[in-house]
Amino acid sequence: MELKLVLESILFSSQKPLSIAELRACIKEAPGYAEEPIPTELQQVKTAVLEQTLEDLSRDINAMGRSFRLTCVAGSWQFVNAPEYVAWIKALVGHRPRAPRLTQAALETLAIIAYRQPLTRAEAEQIRGVSVDGVLKMLIDRGLVEQAGRAEVLGRPMTFKTTELFLEYFGLKNLEDLPAADDLRRVPVEKPPGLNTSDPELDTAETSDSEADTVEESSDNDPEAENDASDPDDADEAFDADDAKDSGEEDEFEDEDEDEMIGSRTT
Repeated sequence: MELKLVLESILFSSQKPLSIAELRACIKEAPGYAEEPIPTELQQVKTAVLEQTLEDLSRDINAMGRSFRLTCVAGSWQFVNAPEYVAWIKALVGHRPRAPRLTQAALETLAIIAYRQPLTRAEAEQIRGVSVDGVLKMLIDRGLVEQAGRAEVLGRPMTFKTTELFLEYFGLKNLEDLPAADDLRRVPVEKPPGLNTSDPELDTAETSDSEADTVEESSDNDPEAENDASDPDDADEAFDADDAKDSGEEDEFEDEDEDEMIGSRTT
């Protein structure tokens, strides 16, 4: 009994893609269901041997020119139909509308995240040159991008990475299968300063204290700030004194007018 045929039977019967770990678990549990003893070499298969056998099986199926293929997508193996037979498959199962295609903006943002992950929203915007808020939310809703944690920089912004669904969507075995994009990887990104301490609250407190000291020093050295900070009652008293002065000058002018009028009547 060949390991290649064992794997073929498991994958043919499976309703979903199977990872290497799931295949190994199935092989280890098989003796408990077997009516006849299973050779030891089939019970204790190493990961490297399992991967190589799957690669050989995939090449054999392709060489036979069958209507299906054995492929690895997102780290899991499965049988898939050859694309040239899609019309007959649709006639059998009916046409299922696919999700709307990704826009150019979504593809550009997704490519940036895929090649530079994990990265923050601000870093993606630096590379693309425009805001990515709406596009990023759409990619998360579609399950192609997910949160990857927080960056160890000031403010602890959220970082993002691609998902396994991203690999399935584009038919990739892993991220190493991405096309070469050295130019994109070399785009410089300015990162915020790192944290001074592991506790972000302490950094905030220190920043607030320093800002308060700066404001206090600027108030001490600014003469206009001293004038603005003066007692408003003093300003009112100065205004009243000016009013009194103006009122006294008006009374003096009125007295002079009365003397002139009296003098003219006497004459």
